[in-house]
Amino acid sequence: MRPRPRRPHPGTGTDTGPTDTARRIIRLNYGFQLLFNLLWWMPVFYAYQKAAGLSDGQIFGIQSIYYVAFCLFEIPTGLIADRIGTRNCLRAGAVVMTAANLAPVVSASYTGFLVHFLAIAAGRSLTSGAASAYLYDGLRAEKCDEHYLRAEGTARALGLAAKIVCWPLVGPLMAVVHAAPYVLSAASAAGSLACAVMLPRLAGTGGGTGRAADRADGGRRSGAFLRDAGFALRCVASSRWLALVMVQGVAVFTLSRICQVNLFQPILLENGIAEASHGGVLAAMTVAEAVASARPQWLSRRLPPVAWISILSLALAGALAAMTLGGPWAVVALLCLFAAATGFAFPIQRKLVNDAVPAHAPRATLLSVESIVDRAVCALAAIAAGAYLSAGHLDALLWHSALATAVLLGVFQLVLHSGVVTRGQDKQQAAAPPGALRAGTDVS
Repeated sequence: MRPRPRRPHPGTGTDTGPTDTARRIIRLNYGFQLLFNLLWWMPVFYAYQKAAGLSDGQIFGIQSIYYVAFCLFEIPTGLIADRIGTRNCLRAGAVVMTAANLAPVVSASYTGFLVHFLAIAAGRSLTSGAASAYLYDGLRAEKCDEHYLRAEGTARALGLAAKIVCWPLVGPLMAVVHAAPYVLSAASAAGSLACAVMLPRLAGTGGGTGRAADRADGGRRSGAFLRDAGFALRCVASSRWLALVMVQGVAVFTLSRICQVNLFQPILLENGIAEASHGGVLAAMTVAEAVASARPQWLSRRLPPVAWISILSLALAGALAAMTLGGPWAVVALLCLFAAATGFAFPIQRKLVNDAVPAHAPRATLLSVESIVDRAVCALAAIAAGAYLSAGHLDALLWHSALATAVLLGVFQLVLHSGVVTRGQDKQQAAAPPGALRAGTDVS
């Protein structure tokens, strides 16, 4: 059956709504993102590992290994996505994630949790660039580019809303079945696999590339992935705008991860907020982030997106610094403001990077490069955060994080206004070498 064309706006003759295929892509992307990222064990993994006999050093050591592994996995998985197709890569990521969530059920030991987090890193790296690349290329193939920003933001908002509903149930479910958080996480990942299987093949992306071409050519030489990686890095080097946009996003990603994962409980405990209230605060933050994620277009009218990312980064830094000055209620309010700014920033930053990717460049690989930069900085920040906390200098950590962000954004603005980089995608883009793959190639 051929997809139904978009309905024209009454009286204008212009297309306004997405095609049926675009709607299917958007809805299945919602389901995939919601289920893939629905980690029921997130609120209790620390206590779960402590109950299994792991020490603090072992628990945080695994987290450090996880960040490093994520960085190491990103380039090969990005290359795999551009080689076998983003849809197939999403399927592979869902399979790995399902198995990863079952590892602690099979072995609730240091080895079991280490394998669990290493597999989580592999599964998430398989999808981190591929999911966005598939959605972006899928909507572009349907000439529905204008729906990408809302689709990206709504997918994030729905995932956050699911966490609001599900996370309060983890405690009661654990009382019935201790391993319930990990079993339910595996079931959710299996559901994301079903969504990935139903994703349509992207129109106009065949072209004899990917796995089918590999068979026809008798197999790629062992250096194919290295050549693809080199081409991706040349794309970043030749597109100053892309490199600059990636660097700007580091502040948003690092501040959000460090605050919402590593410093969330220390900040609350430092301000006298008991552990019994932490779930309620986390729920309030998630609501704020979900609402903002669903409506990033509220911020995209008067200022360009790149300006909004700078403003939101400064808002995140300012909220962190202000937490050192207020009492418990002020800290809760600032955490919610922090979460809302994060919700606005992520879909806008993702669209900025996607728009900046040069023509014929391997999109999924380049998105993986961005993820590597973000997580490498985050890994260093986590080490620094541990040192500050061990010395009892939480307030100094928050102030220094804010100052470092302000310096980074100051340098960014100087470069932006120096005329070295133009606002928008570079006119002179890297030419695709013979046989180079276009992101989103689907060959199944």
